[in-house]
Amino acid sequence: MAKVVKRSGNEVTVEVTVRLDGTLLEMERAIQEATNEVGCCATHEALGRFDADGSPIRLGEIKLTVRERNPKEYQTPYGPVQVERYIYQGSRGGRVYCPLEHGARIVRGATPLFASQISHKYAQLNVRSVQTDLQQNHGRKVSTSYIQNVAEWVGSIATAKEEEWEYEMPALGSAIATVVVGLDGAMIPMADSPGYREAMAGTISFYDPDGERRHTIYLAAAPEYGKAEFMQRLEREIARAKQHFPKALYLGIADGAASNWSFLEQHTDRQLIDFFHATEYVGKIALALYPHRSAEAKRATWLHEHCHKLKHDEDALDVLTAEAVRLSRRRTLSQQVREGVDNAWTYLNNHRHQMGYPVFVREGLPIGSGVTEAACKTLVKQRLCASGMRWKNKGAKIILSLRALTQTSGRWAQFWEKIAQFGAECYC
Repeated sequence: MAKVVKRSGNEVTVEVTVRLDGTLLEMERAIQEATNEVGCCATHEALGRFDADGSPIRLGEIKLTVRERNPKEYQTPYGPVQVERYIYQGSRGGRVYCPLEHGARIVRGATPLFASQISHKYAQLNVRSVQTDLQQNHGRKVSTSYIQNVAEWVGSIATAKEEEWEYEMPALGSAIATVVVGLDGAMIPMADSPGYREAMAGTISFYDPDGERRHTIYLAAAPEYGKAEFMQRLEREIARAKQHFPKALYLGIADGAASNWSFLEQHTDRQLIDFFHATEYVGKIALALYPHRSAEAKRATWLHEHCHKLKHDEDALDVLTAEAVRLSRRRTLSQQVREGVDNAWTYLNNHRHQMGYPVFVREGLPIGSGVTEAACKTLVKQRLCASGMRWKNKGAKIILSLRALTQTSGRWAQFWEKIAQFGAECYC
């Protein structure tokens, strides 16, 4: 059993005895148990430093006096810790106030570090996997309902404070020449509406003069009609980026969805259709030219050659659209292949003004939205589209807010610094 053997100002000395017996694995488990005992002992001391002394206190214009002093068990990374704390109330009754919980920034009965650990894990894993991870790797037995309660509270704070809280840009180590804004959607299974609906993912990537990506801000939003809330959040992040890097070139790169371009044209200097999305339509032309399975090698060679030309030759678009017209007249093509080549002709013509790939390549600018495509997979689909999952809008919103914070370098730590600064609900 760990115990405090010395107190000196802001320091405590904790003593613990560890029995080293059996296999190394058994010894390690004993060491972990002892370490958790030390953590509980020290945390008990730390919590006591945030309590009041029993004197009357004021919250604004309201005077509060002690109602009682009773024990409360708090959950920590090391185990449960029971602490005697003062509970206050106003002369007219009403909700009670706990100075210890307010001062220590307790989150639904969890210490800040434990709440951070739970919510970070919950952003990555389903609740039963979080429960297993805590027990197997931390020696902590926690109910699934408690994990969800803490994580959902943290996620609710993240979503509620998105407009108010600004995050510092990390030190990038070099000048930023180009900022690329991308957005895309990913379908997720919903429980409160039939079938699938589209969640949104957005990225703001910062590139140095050599074309190296130095930092990316990730955003995500649960399905919403009109996407207004997501667009407003992305717009705020772009505005903040422009405050940091007003001289950078702002590029919009996305697929062909009309709603993407109505937004990007307002907030970026130049726009470009994602190159790899465009190559899908070149592939439809290649299929019409070599429709038979026996010609797969020729089709692949032709596709590679014309994708290379699309990237480097300014006449490539004219060649591709002319080829699409010629192939669409072939009566031997199946209806599906003919529709594909017609769609390719329409797409390439409609977005001709957004396919200046040779110019971008010569200038050393990005031409693909791979960062955004990856965000759709890793930020949205990886967590929300596992087998058997169905989401209500609120739950999806909380998960996506947490995941965006964890995937944007530096933001998770800043988020908890803000909770430490501004606090949480202090009334019980």
